[in-house]
Parts: sequence; structure tokens; C-alpha cells
Amino acid sequence: MNTSNVERLPVDRERGADVQSWEPEDAAFWEREGKRIAYKNLWISIPALLCGFAVWGMWGIIAVQMLNLGFPFSQAELFTLTAIAGISGATMRIPSSFLVRLAGGRNTIFLTTAMLLSPAIGSGIALQHPEWPLWVFQLMALWSGVGGGNFASSMSNISTFFPRRLQGTALGLNAGLGNFGVTTMQIVIPLVMTVGVFGVTGGEPMTLVKDSGWILGKIDAGTPTWIQNAGFAWVVSLVPLAFVCWFGMNNLKTVSPDAGHPLAAFAKIAYLYTLAFIPSITMLYLYLPAPTGLGLINMWVAIPLDIIGALLVMRLAAFGPMKENVARQFAIFSNKHTWSMTALYVVTFGSFIGFSMALPLAITVIFGFQHVPDAAGVMSHALKNPNAPSALTYAWIGPFVGAAARPIGGWMSDKLGGSIVTQWITAAMVAASVAVGYVMMLAYKSTTPEQYFMPFMLLFMVLFIASGIGNGSTFRSIGFIFNREQAGPVLGWTSAVAAYGAFIAPVLIGSQIKAGAPEIAFYGFAVFYFLSLLLNWWFYLGPKAEFKNP
Repeated sequence: MNTSNVERLPVDRERGADVQSWEPEDAAFWEREGKRIAYKNLWISIPALLCGFAVWGMWGIIAVQMLNLGFPFSQAELFTLTAIAGISGATMRIPSSFLVRLAGGRNTIFLTTAMLLSPAIGSGIALQHPEWPLWVFQLMALWSGVGGGNFASSMSNISTFFPRRLQGTALGLNAGLGNFGVTTMQIVIPLVMTVGVFGVTGGEPMTLVKDSGWILGKIDAGTPTWIQNAGFAWVVSLVPLAFVCWFGMNNLKTVSPDAGHPLAAFAKIAYLYTLAFIPSITMLYLYLPAPTGLGLINMWVAIPLDIIGALLVMRLAAFGPMKENVARQFAIFSNKHTWSMTALYVVTFGSFIGFSMALPLAITVIFGFQHVPDAAGVMSHALKNPNAPSALTYAWIGPFVGAAARPIGGWMSDKLGGSIVTQWITAAMVAASVAVGYVMMLAYKSTTPEQYFMPFMLLFMVLFIASGIGNGSTFRSIGFIFNREQAGPVLGWTSAVAAYGAFIAPVLIGSQIKAGAPEIAFYGFAVFYFLSLLLNWWFYLGPKAEFKNP
């Protein structure tokens, strides 16, 4: 397109309005109109995504604090809350992958951000009532999965605004700064629980029956605690954010020409999100043990069934113009690069979110107890360690450095190429996983496990930094491998599958700790990373690569 034509493109400059034409690859258009609109949408998208991650991940902290406050549930029952939120958030990403094309970016980000108010307020109300049944808290954890789903629609949306040469940087900023929601949640929730920030409207405090902690150290048993603030705290930011999304963001008509009236777009979003709960609830009922579920299937059966169920529900339940649009976007599954990039994204984001969820529990169990042999020489792990580090003091550091590394990974990949960066960070993750497993083994056999805590944390930081950099590199590669119509849905799909890491990593690490061999989980991760390293070389760096270092 020549410059004279570009100058006549009918870009609507009103806030929140539809943009009728969009040519970011054209340098003249980009400098005159495109850059301003693209970055405006990016800077609004980031805090909205941050709140999505915070609401999605909050049950990992809430479950620990419910235990410290003496809620009448077992450890196993409380940790179903984290599992439910994890699996729900991953499943919600599947319909979210397609929402921007169906309903428009502005409409999607506004409504999915506003939806977060429901689990935030609902959780705040429920947490004031420890006598309520477990299913109430499980329902709130399930609905919190909306926050996890928001990542797919957010990334899909931002990818449409930027030229290919800036895909790594833009998506790295959106994901990296958005992922600070995990760190923000891990810092903010323990802090706001310590004070009655909402006065009489926030309810009465409860009293800690076990020691807790926050980033500045231990919180002693007997301290008044407003656990309900874990939910209420997000309302303060979500309400203004929803308004900013509506009045500041844009729909690109070239991307979503059939979005229709905003009310019609909202109906599509609500309909597909409601459908996504069906496979989640079904799979959780089959997977979780009694009294929550039937306990009939294991994790490796449950996850594929959940993914297949979500795709089938979307495909079969879509109707009218939506059915044709969904069918067109399902074309990504016939492209082999969809599957190779999915595996590589599991290495990066799957590791990041999985380790973020698992690290507090790993610190608590590995370093919170003295591991001593009994009279028969069998290791016992029940004696409390007086020198134990607080999980709530240190767990936030990993997600923080991982999120901070994402924009760096995007920038490096724009300069060096995505796949070469992916290759190097995957190699680093192989080595770090083996080392973490070895240190965990030493700590789990020691009466003074705290002596291994520093190397444990430093090695975990290597995993977080590498996974963060790799997120940026895989974003860049997807932007180059796929055309503009398919790149968004592929970003959403790969992030959906990778989000199951929030479910897989805690379950694997927890089961291996229970079996007395925590190192096995990390040796298994190292094998997977090594196979992914070979996959990346074969498809994108080797002599037969169709796309050379995209």
C-alpha cells in the first residue's frame, strides 16, 4: 500500500471506538497512527492482565492461610482449591483464544476484566465464614479461573496491534508485566490480611492459630487476620480498570469484523465462558478424591480429557456466524508448527506458572520440618524445624524475577532470533532442574534442611529467569511462523495448554515429596526440557528447518 493511500485510511480516533483499517507493517501508517493506538492498548492491557493473574493465583496463598487460621478442612481438601483454580484457568484459556476474533479486543478485555469482580467479592464474603461447606470455597476457586483465561485473550489481542518486528518486545511486555500479578498477589495478600483496610465494611478478623509470614518475616500465632481482604483487595483496582478498558481500548475491525454490537459481543463471551466450565467441572469431579469427586482417573488422563472436552463443546455448541468463525480458527490444529510451539511454550510458561504455584508448598514441606530417621531407619518428616524459612517471605521472589525476565527475552529475540534464545534457555533449564532435584534430595534427608535453602532458591531463580526469557522468545517465534489471522489463536491455544502447568507441577512435586523422593519430579522435568531442546533444533535451527530461527 502506498503512502497516499495510507494517509486516507479511516482510523477512528475517538476513545474506545472501532478502528476500521489497520496496517502496522506499513512504516508510514505505523509512525503516524499505528504506534500511538497500539501502545495505548498495550499500557491498558498490562494492568488488566496483572489483576487477572492475581485473582487466578490467589488461592495458593489463601489455602495456606486457611490452614494457619484453623479452617475445618484437611490439608488435602484445602489444596484442592489450588488445583481447581489451576485447571479452571487453563481450561478457560481455550475459549479465550478465540474471543478477540469473535467479539473484538476492547469488548473482550473489558468484560473479562469486569468478570473478575465476581470471584474477588465472592471470595471475600465466603472467607468470613469458616463454617461454610468446602464446596462454597471450591466454587469461588473455580470462578477465579476467569483470571487465568484472560491471558489468552490479552495476548491474542495485543499480537494484532504490533508489526512483526516488534512482536517479541510487545508480547514480552504484556506477558512479563502482566505476570507480575503473581508476584503482586503473593506480596499484597499477606500484607492486606494484617490490617482492617476496609473498616467495618470489611468484616471482623480471625486469629492465627499457626505462625504465618509475609515478605518482611514471620507473623506470630495469635495475630488478628482479615483473610477476606485476599478477595476484597482486588475490587479497588478492578472497578477503575474496567472503566479504563472500555473508554481507552479499541476493537480492530480488520481482526474482528463480525463482532457486532457490544451487547452481542458480550453474549458470545459469556456463552463460550459458560461452556468452558462444563468440561472443567466434569473432569474435576472424575479426578478429585472423595468427598469432592470420585477419584476415578489420574492427572495424565484428566488433562487430555479436559482439553478435548473444551474443544468439542466449543465446536458443537457454536451456532450461526459464530460456528463458521470458530471452524475457521480451528484450522490452526492442522499446522504442525502449532504443536511444536505448544510443546516449547509448555517449557517456558508452563514451567513459570507451575513453579509459581508449587514453590510455596515446596518451601513449607522441604524446609519446614526436620527430616530424621526413626528407630527402624525410616525417615520421618513430622518434627517442626525451628529454623524454617517462611514460604510467604520468599516464594514471591521466583515469579518476580521470571516476570521481569520476559520483556528481556522478547527484546533479545527481536535482536538475535527467537529460536536461538529458546535453545540456550532450554539448555540452562535442563541443568538447573537436575541441580534443584539434587539439592531437594539432600534437604529432604537432613535434620537441618535450612542449610540447603540458599542453593535451592538460587537454582530455582535460574529456572524462573530462564522460563521468563523463554516466554519472550516463543512469542517472537509464533509472530513470525504464523500469519496475522492465525498468530492470535495460536498464542491463545499454546498458553492454554501451558497453563496446565499450574496443575501439573504442584501435583507432581507434591506426590514425589509424599513418596520421599522429591528429586524425581525435577529429573523428569529435565528429561522433558532436553527433548524439547531437540525439538526446537529440528524444527527451527537445523538444516531442514522450514522457518530458520524465527
